[in-house]
Amino acid sequence: MQFRVSPTSLQDSSSAEEWQARVDLAAAHRLAYIHGFSEGIFNHLTLVVPGRTDRYYQIPFGMHWSEVTASSFMEVGIDDAEVKRGEGEVERSCFCIHAPIHKALPQAKAVFHTHMPYASALTRLEDPRIKEIGQTEVGLSEAIAYDDLYTGPALDPEEGARLAKVIGNKTILFMANHGISTVGETVADAYDRLYYIERAAQVQIYAMWTQQPLKQLPQHVVEKTKRDFRDDHLYNGPSPAQRHFDALKRMLDRKEPDYAA
Repeated sequence: MQFRVSPTSLQDSSSAEEWQARVDLAAAHRLAYIHGFSEGIFNHLTLVVPGRTDRYYQIPFGMHWSEVTASSFMEVGIDDAEVKRGEGEVERSCFCIHAPIHKALPQAKAVFHTHMPYASALTRLEDPRIKEIGQTEVGLSEAIAYDDLYTGPALDPEEGARLAKVIGNKTILFMANHGISTVGETVADAYDRLYYIERAAQVQIYAMWTQQPLKQLPQHVVEKTKRDFRDDHLYNGPSPAQRHFDALKRMLDRKEPDYAA
């Protein structure tokens, strides 16, 4: 199977916006592997092709996240699962989860689905909710939707359509007995949410391991913290999510610069 085309020819035939989208999505795959978010050759990070509503970027089935580059991605039809550009096989559950979410939700230009260990562990509990025991948890709480129904492997687009309804206007989805999905207008937005929800889950599980009661924040502090997280007037220029992702890419540029090829 041919996973890549010539980076030079692909870059020459792509707009600057399309190529940057590929670079960012490749960085997200590499970073997710470094951060321990990946599981084998499954899980999926996808992005709608800039300027299009009918296709999205997906890696060929069988490619490991540690080897993804900007030239790796196929462009897959949102309505028909056909490869419109590039080469490789479309992993079925990726199409069935991601394509309907991309299609249904305007905030879902990027859709990131992982089985990362700490957040996925919470989805296995009778009560998977993130508790309001710290500022990160509180800051994320309003963005989280919880799906309490696991229906089996997602091999029909109806499952993705169902999940889109569960997400609604939220940007993080806890999938019962399964994993996590985040959505965003940009790769940076979706990755930032992926990173911080896993950190929140990790800290909560560590706190639960002590078998001591969790210390709930007072309600007035919860409400103030939510307001502060919603208030973005403190910063000029790029959003905190974009600044975070840019910093991670600088690290990646030093360690694995080939991802941008």
